[in-house]
Amino acid sequence: MYESYYKLTGKPFQLSPDPYFFFGSSTHKRALAYLRYGLSQGEGFIVVTGDVGTGKSTLVRTLLGSLEKKEDVIAAQLVNTQLDATEILRMVAATFGLAHQNSEKASVLKNLETFCISRVREGKRVMLVVDEAQNLPWESLEELRMLSNLHHQGRTLIQIFLLGQSEFRETLRHPGLEQVRQRVTASYHLSPLDVEETQAYIEHRLHKVEWKDDPVFTAEAYQRVFEFTGGIPRKINTICDRLLLFGFLEEKHKIDGDIVNTVAEELQGEMFTPGASHKAVVDNPKAVLHYNSSAAEGDLIGRIAALEKEIADMKRRFHKEREFMRKVVMLSLNFGEDDEDSTAPN
Repeated sequence: MYESYYKLTGKPFQLSPDPYFFFGSSTHKRALAYLRYGLSQGEGFIVVTGDVGTGKSTLVRTLLGSLEKKEDVIAAQLVNTQLDATEILRMVAATFGLAHQNSEKASVLKNLETFCISRVREGKRVMLVVDEAQNLPWESLEELRMLSNLHHQGRTLIQIFLLGQSEFRETLRHPGLEQVRQRVTASYHLSPLDVEETQAYIEHRLHKVEWKDDPVFTAEAYQRVFEFTGGIPRKINTICDRLLLFGFLEEKHKIDGDIVNTVAEELQGEMFTPGASHKAVVDNPKAVLHYNSSAAEGDLIGRIAALEKEIADMKRRFHKEREFMRKVVMLSLNFGEDDEDSTAPN
């Protein structure tokens, strides 16, 4: 919707991982270096951890994308990881298109071994990407370790990526997983972006869709985006996508700090973020006084002020929604006229 208004060639802040938009921050560049080293070893586990939305999947897809161009890599991704030891082997077989239903564990394992040996003989490398690894039961991790031990003529048959949230690091430190740790050939923990990298990240993605400084982002806007998102790429994508939509609906060509504050507040309300209402109050010191006095002391004036503020906010949202619907109707009418023109006789 906003792409044509700002003359962009696509959506710069989509949520799905896309190597085309990969941004080489300092932490992501180091992570790539570690992963490439792990790949050069050709065996064991490669572990990537990070908070939700820090770009683990994009990082690995970028790495595998560069390898797949050589046509010697066969990679599969396993997303559902809340599986017991037998189920996870069947799921791995399924990701490679092998028979797995109603099969005994030994049969599934043999099918996987035969498949990998065939690919190695063809000069190919087999890789398995296991997402959400923090959900793996210990016995399932052990099964993956056994799978990583498969060899043929001195070559490891399958290399495994484990992508997990931060708590997965704690899981791997458990004494009972010593053998799994010994199979890790490379690991890296992704950190959030800092404030400068947040600005660079936003501009990088915008330039990927031929952004010509329309809309322009002020320095305060970048700062507020960083404060709201904590430098988490997925959160940055979410708020920036909404900022561009807001700019289109309000016919803005400059995104400033006030606009970011408005959009951030709307997002917090829509996502039912814990503490969202508290943050809205904190942004207004007078409201804090009213809130505290009404809650703690039963101050009637504070309660009335809070109600008045809520009513004012409801009115503001109502007017914005009405304006939004007006623009949607106008767009629909314009599309209708375009269709009529295209079918009109010459």
